Amino acid sequence: MASVTSLSDSVHQHLAAALSAALPQAGSADPLLRRSDRADFQANGILALAKKEKANPRELAAQVVSRVESGDVIKDIEVSGPGFLNITITDRAITETLAARYADDTGRLGVPHAEQPGTTVIDYAQPNVAKEMHVGHLRSAVIGDSVTQLLEFTGESVVRRHHIGDWGTQFGMLIQYLEEHPHELDHKADEVSGEEAMSNLDRIYKAARKLFDADEAFKTRARRRVVDLQAGEPRTLAMWQKFVDESKIYFFSVFEKLDMEIRDPDIVGESGYNDMLAETCRLLEESGVAVRSEGALCVFFDDIKGPDGKPVPLIVQKSDGGYGYAATDLSAIRDRVFNIKANTLLYVVDARQSLHFKMVFETARRAGWLNEDVKAVQLAFGTVLGKDGKPFKTREGETVRLVDLLDEAIDRASAVVREKAQDLSEEEIAERGTQVGIGAVKYADLSTSANRDYKFDLDQMVSLNGDTSVYLQYAYARIQSILRKAGEARPVAHPELELHEAERALGLHADSFAATVAEAAAEYAPHKMTAYLYQLASLYTTFYDKCPVLKAESPEQIENRLFLCDITARTLHRGMALLGIRTPERL
Repeated sequence: MASVTSLSDSVHQHLAAALSAALPQAGSADPLLRRSDRADFQANGILALAKKEKANPRELAAQVVSRVESGDVIKDIEVSGPGFLNITITDRAITETLAARYADDTGRLGVPHAEQPGTTVIDYAQPNVAKEMHVGHLRSAVIGDSVTQLLEFTGESVVRRHHIGDWGTQFGMLIQYLEEHPHELDHKADEVSGEEAMSNLDRIYKAARKLFDADEAFKTRARRRVVDLQAGEPRTLAMWQKFVDESKIYFFSVFEKLDMEIRDPDIVGESGYNDMLAETCRLLEESGVAVRSEGALCVFFDDIKGPDGKPVPLIVQKSDGGYGYAATDLSAIRDRVFNIKANTLLYVVDARQSLHFKMVFETARRAGWLNEDVKAVQLAFGTVLGKDGKPFKTREGETVRLVDLLDEAIDRASAVVREKAQDLSEEEIAERGTQVGIGAVKYADLSTSANRDYKFDLDQMVSLNGDTSVYLQYAYARIQSILRKAGEARPVAHPELELHEAERALGLHADSFAATVAEAAAEYAPHKMTAYLYQLASLYTTFYDKCPVLKAESPEQIENRLFLCDITARTLHRGMALLGIRTPERL
């Protein structure tokens, strides 16, 4: 199925042709088209063009209007103000364009692929081994998953990477504790739940920490164990692997609850780059990008200084020979650029890490690993706040466990579903409650621009009113209910019919789905998709209030309105899927 030319692209082509005819010397000029509340579209490009050509903007606008081919697409065009063009398009063009989208049997609604897709490595959802996932892990996972879906939908080749924290000195005490209490990670049953795996790890972590702090001899043994781990001693590595495997049981259970696909081969933790660290340091030192300072291997920057005015370097290797995060992150860049051959490296990481990534990217650029053809971008996200506007904590001041948060969202949503449900079984209420609750959490996160903080307010998230995923899910379910009640009547487009203004508004917005996908993917901005979908559901509500569907005036109008309902539903379904949110058929 070929892509469908959108109404705005079609109008754009007509205007660009008229502009070239009126001003051949201007070459291909952009009419700067946008949606307008005065007409269907407004073109503002003539003002800039007239200024450049030293022409009168209103006269130039009139010349353009006289050359526009009206008919199939453009119904009416008029000059307004200092030289704007107001354009109204035909009802037929709206219905025919939507009918072409509706006929796309690939489920893409006629959305084109990007003209020059590349390869993006996206680094998101990075939990730590042997540690509980908390509310701070939510945003990286949710934003990363949605950006991945958006990019893949545009045809980009996306490589997922989950850079888990699976290395470092804390493993010394864990492995040593396991060595001395060898059955602590044994499983009694074949199947182990995520909750059980986490409580095993938590128990060991607390016991090992207590010993480490109280017993000097244990502390010495644990430190020796770190050396063994870094040297790759087989028995130590095997015990380390047990901690990683146990943690994965837990991670997978949380990601499953978040309704997210995380695949094992995509999990490449800090340990995955160990073999490259020495070479990364050698390359940086030999090229002069990094220099030795007080025994450590450092990279200095003119514009990064501490409060004392002294330069703050990026430390790639410590004076004791140990490697920090910088060495790992730089090695990961080498791997992603030279082995995976990525054009874009995207990091969905907390905004508080911005300085670190600024230094890492600049170091990689100086080393020649990033250049005009390969860019690295940090998609920095803000903090999740409580209702009081402070970072989200429990009453005891602890960080909130992610699982508790998701369970509470599911409970709240299930209560909303139960209250509204007429003919759902308990099993269905539980299933829908999960879809609505998880959807609510994701939508609240994604509908805020990533770099801003947002308040985690469950009452607001599961509300049926306002900009929530529940409102969108109910709009979708309502349409499905109408389609089920339609009996013999089928959704069929009738381009010959005149449209009510609520039908026109809905149709024009449904058609701009393709433009929204392109923009949200190019800017890594899922919030642009949430805003689009909320507007779509709102316009549908207006249409539903003003335009009877099953009691319309003629059989053709019933079919055409069912068609408008169905394409709205398909657009909601596809758009929500790009956010990682389910659209239940009944609610």
